[in-house]
Amino acid sequence: MTVTTGVPTLIPGRRGAALPFVVGAALVVVMAVLPLLNISIPGILPGATYTPGTLALLSLCMVFAALALSYNLLLGTSGMLSFGHALYFGAGAYGLGLALKLVGVPLWPGVLIALVGGLAIAAFTGAISMRVSGIPFAMVTLAFAQAGSVLVRRNQDVTGGEEGLRLPVDQIPAWLVGVSNTRNLYWVTLVVLVIVYLVVLWVDRSRLGHLAQATRENELRVQVLGLRPYAAKLLVFVAAALCASLAGIAYMLLQSGTQPSAVGADLTITVLVMVVLGGVGFRWGAIVGGVLYTILDQRLTVLARAEWIRDLPDVLRIPLSEPLFLLGVLFILVVMFLPGGIAGTIDAAVRRRRGERTRSQLRQIDDADDAVAEPAAVRA
Repeated sequence: MTVTTGVPTLIPGRRGAALPFVVGAALVVVMAVLPLLNISIPGILPGATYTPGTLALLSLCMVFAALALSYNLLLGTSGMLSFGHALYFGAGAYGLGLALKLVGVPLWPGVLIALVGGLAIAAFTGAISMRVSGIPFAMVTLAFAQAGSVLVRRNQDVTGGEEGLRLPVDQIPAWLVGVSNTRNLYWVTLVVLVIVYLVVLWVDRSRLGHLAQATRENELRVQVLGLRPYAAKLLVFVAAALCASLAGIAYMLLQSGTQPSAVGADLTITVLVMVVLGGVGFRWGAIVGGVLYTILDQRLTVLARAEWIRDLPDVLRIPLSEPLFLLGVLFILVVMFLPGGIAGTIDAAVRRRRGERTRSQLRQIDDADDAVAEPAAVRA
C-alpha cells in the first residue's frame, strides 16, 4: 500500500528556470523605452532620461557593460587572466574609423571590416599567447597590447597619433550623427549589448563553453580524456575578442572618435575591476559592474568639483577631489568584504536561503514519515 504524506516534492519546476529570461527580456524592454520617459535620478543621472546628456551616459554604460561581458567570458568561463583585452576593443574602434577613412566604404561594410580585422588580430595573438598559461599568458597579452598602443601612437598620418582618430561623419547615416540623434545611438548600443550577451550566453551553454570550464578546473584531466583544451580556449579567446571589437565599434560611433587609451593596458585593468566588482563568472554581474563603474567614474568627477569639497581641510579635500582614489577605495572594500563581487554575494545568500528551505522541507518529510510509521508500529 502506498502512503501519501502530503508534503510537497523537491522537484524544481520550469518556472524557476525561465525566470531569468523573463526578467532579462523585461529589462531590455524597459531600457528600450527609457529614452521616451521623463525619469530623473538626482546625483546619479545628469538629467531626465530623455535628455542627450543622460542618454550619452547610459550608452557609455552599456558599451562598457558589453566589454566587461566579453572579458568575463575569458576570465570567468575559461579562467584566462589577460592584460591585453583592450587591444581588440581598440581594433574595433580604430578598424571602423580606418575602414571609413582609408577604404571609403559606407558604415555597415565598415563594421564588417572592423569585425574581420579584430577577428584576425585575435586569432594571431591568441594562437601565440595560448602556448603558455597563467602569469606568462598575462604577460604575453600585455606585450601585444603595448605593441598595439605604440603602433597607434606612432602612426600620426594613419591613426592620428596622440590626438586620436576622428569618425568620418560624412559616411555615417544622418540618423546617427549629432546630439539630436543621441537617442538613436542609445538604441544602437543597447542592441550591441544584447548581441554580446546572447553570444556569451551561447558560448557558456555550448559544448565549447563546458569544455573551456573543464579546462579551467583541470586542464590535465581534459587532456587525459582525449580532448583538446588548446582549441577550446583559443575559440573562446577569439569569441571574447570579437565581442570586444563590437563594443569598440559602438564606442567609436558614440564618441565620434577614439584615442590611444582605447588600446592600452590601462583599459584592460579597468575592465578587470568592473568584472571583479560585479562578480567573476556571473554574466549579469559583469553588466552591473560595467554600469556601476562607469556611472561612478563619470559622476565622481562632477562630485570632485563641488564647492563643499573645496571648503574641506586638505586632508579630506585632496583625496575626495580624486575620482580614481574613491574608485580604488571602493574596489578595496569590495575585495575585502564582498570577495565574490556583487553578484557572487547575492548568489551565495540565495543559495543559503534555498539550502535552509530544502533542509526544512526534508525535516517535514522525515516528520511525516515518522508520523506514518508510528501507528504502524503500535498496530504491530
